[in-house]
Amino acid sequence: MKDYMAPMEGVTNYIYRNAYHHFYHPMDKYFTPFISAKPNKRFSIKEIREVSPENNKGLYVVPQILTNNPEDFMETANILKEEFGYQEVNLNLGCPSGTVTAKGKGSGFLGEPEKLDSFLDKIFSQSTMEISIKTRIGTHYEEDWEYLLDIYKKYPIKELIIHPRLQKDYYGNHPRIEAFKMAQKELHIPLCYNGDLFTVKDYKNLTSKLPEADLFMYGRGLVANPGLVSFIRNGKMPDKNTLRKFHDEIYDHYREILDGERNVLFRMKELWNYMAPSFTNYEKYAKKIKKAQNLHSYENTVQMLFSQQDLYSCSFENM
Repeated sequence: MKDYMAPMEGVTNYIYRNAYHHFYHPMDKYFTPFISAKPNKRFSIKEIREVSPENNKGLYVVPQILTNNPEDFMETANILKEEFGYQEVNLNLGCPSGTVTAKGKGSGFLGEPEKLDSFLDKIFSQSTMEISIKTRIGTHYEEDWEYLLDIYKKYPIKELIIHPRLQKDYYGNHPRIEAFKMAQKELHIPLCYNGDLFTVKDYKNLTSKLPEADLFMYGRGLVANPGLVSFIRNGKMPDKNTLRKFHDEIYDHYREILDGERNVLFRMKELWNYMAPSFTNYEKYAKKIKKAQNLHSYENTVQMLFSQQDLYSCSFENM
């Protein structure tokens, strides 16, 4: 069994990855939030920090690229290889955000199968790197998946990470497990399951339906409960002390690299949108964190939450 951390923009960046790797069950791979490939690509300071080997020591990191232009993909991949030493990149065909799909990128690219086929033909014929793909199963119709599988089976994809939802589902409805089973029958490449793994119960239910699955990617469920995979793999019950140290490491690093309290607060508030429901009686604390206007107020509220409330004893099993 192998476990991967999903790319989540603004959340699972290098600061989060390092803190997670320090305190919890190490992931076999960590995927970066997507890097937008553009003509004459020049990496921003933020992107350089994200992929710099110095900021990812001891982690197997795979940069994710977002584009629908093969030349832009290759240019960005070459920079990642030549300047940063990466041997594997991931193509984003899964993002359902309207601002992305409106440009025919992310899961929006799945609605243009002929263009996608041509794109994949060019990048796989030219690339000297390993290429994995993170995909949804179509845009609006389940029948899309059959056509997409016919395309994917043509190429030497390193791994296909499947979030078995349509673009139109966004994160609603239930993952379409039958679509993953179809991929298992049709493709002879490593397949990774991604989608709605929030608890141990979710994991057990999934593996009972997909007994041959051996690669799993965790996103929102892991950010909500950072100890989830430690519990699944080692039976180690999450505890507040570890979560507090994890929080503090992330918080301290944001204070070091970000200018101004507002930017630090924005990052931490986004994290608490996921983590707060793991605590008992969390609602009033979550509201105070959301309304915090300075770090002093934020720190006081976080201290009260950790000292006055507990983690739900069932949050990692059944919540």
